[in-house]
Amino acid sequence: MTHWITLLAVETAEKKAGLFDLDATLPLMAVQFLILALLLNATFYKPLTKAIDDRDEYIRTNQLESRERLSKAEQMAKQYEQELAAARRQSQTIIAQAQTEAQKIAAEKIAAAQKEAQEQREQAAQDIEQQKQEALRSLEQQVDALSRQILEKLLGSEVAV
Repeated sequence: MTHWITLLAVETAEKKAGLFDLDATLPLMAVQFLILALLLNATFYKPLTKAIDDRDEYIRTNQLESRERLSKAEQMAKQYEQELAAARRQSQTIIAQAQTEAQKIAAEKIAAAQKEAQEQREQAAQDIEQQKQEALRSLEQQVDALSRQILEKLLGSEVAV
């Protein structure tokens, strides 16, 4: 084949070349172009397109995975928000129950304190009444004794009996 190419090249060199001569160099250039295209396709374009296709597939796969992760994360966020709302409601009910219980206990303690204070007042009133009665009895005795003494001094010791 190289022999034919050299012969064609020698023949074309002998002829005068014009602007658009259609001699043996044109098919030779076309064959060279096709061989170059085939070589480039085999060594450069196919690996390059394969690398581009692999990268495109990798990107597509990552996008799908990221979308799935995002949707899963959104679902988890919604679930956590619902659980948080439920926990808040539960804590509010617990707080309300604790407040009502505390108010009930406080009311019971206030009532008990008032009852105790009332009992103490009543006891104090009874003690005062008892002391008053004792004081009156003591005064009566002293009045009786003083009356006798006055009678004895006025009338003598005979009348006092």
